[in-house]
Amino acid sequence: MTVLGILKSLNTNVVCSYLGKKSVIPFRPLLSAKATPTTSTSKNISSCISSKFQFEFLLGSQMCQHHSLLASQNTSRDESKRTITSSASLNTDKWYQKIMKMREPIDTPSKTQSKLLSDLDSVYELQIHKVKPENMLEYLKQFEKFASLMNEKKTGAELLASFTVLIGDQDEAVHLWKYKGGYTSYSKALMIYRTDEDIVAYRSERNAMLRERYNQILLRFGFWEFNKNREPGNLYELRSYELKSGSMIEWGNHWARGLKYRQQNGEAVCGFFSHIGDLNMCHHLWSYKSLQSRKETRDLAWQLPGWDENVRYTVPLIRSLKSRILIPTPYSPLQ
Repeated sequence: MTVLGILKSLNTNVVCSYLGKKSVIPFRPLLSAKATPTTSTSKNISSCISSKFQFEFLLGSQMCQHHSLLASQNTSRDESKRTITSSASLNTDKWYQKIMKMREPIDTPSKTQSKLLSDLDSVYELQIHKVKPENMLEYLKQFEKFASLMNEKKTGAELLASFTVLIGDQDEAVHLWKYKGGYTSYSKALMIYRTDEDIVAYRSERNAMLRERYNQILLRFGFWEFNKNREPGNLYELRSYELKSGSMIEWGNHWARGLKYRQQNGEAVCGFFSHIGDLNMCHHLWSYKSLQSRKETRDLAWQLPGWDENVRYTVPLIRSLKSRILIPTPYSPLQ
């Protein structure tokens, strides 16, 4: 192809590539497609070469302008992105501040959780013994003797209640002890329990009858007195709650107001929360004449204005709940 043909072929839009994107640069024709050379070939070639240099100069100039335009557009896009990002960040900050405003300021407590919810004059021990099925009757006989030993040895431990499980984990025994005088009394009883020969002999026999045993040290909710004056012939329900960490005070505040809705039939026995052992747990003990009485008593609470609010505020605080229906042993102080 001649130089003239090459130049004529460039009489179109020039396609270039910039930053991986194809762009079209308009190009003004330097030679007319209809032009016919009237001079000699050498003059035409010379003229074409001159036009070629003119074309390269104009092409370079237009490409520089195009590059400047793209750079300007990219700068505008970057500024737009920064503006959008800044705006999004501002909106996020406003959203976060709006959420945070939903929370009321929380006063820093000046006392521990246990002191806010209870006093330390007495501590309680919840014992759960999982007994081998074939040994349950013998176990109950031996435990009665053990309770008498703890009293005879002047340990300071007081058995408040003793149960077997009717509905729930079968072949379980549940015992509740009180240590008046707090941890000083508990430590004294524990020392006698571990060193007295008669008690050590009992423990050896008892352990052979158990599959597993478990205990917790509890404190009583200050607003919930232990109500043990009851006629014999009751069923009991122990409801054990695992709460979300940090929610025990809120739980106690709601139940201090809501307990009145659950005292229509004298069913409220006592409420405790864990102090040593599995933490963030509380136990509510209820008394009923029968399972039907339990149903009717619980249904009655829903007819009282205010009980639904107590449920609405306390249910979100619960991680898990376990219910046991209990029968008092013949020697249980709580019947």
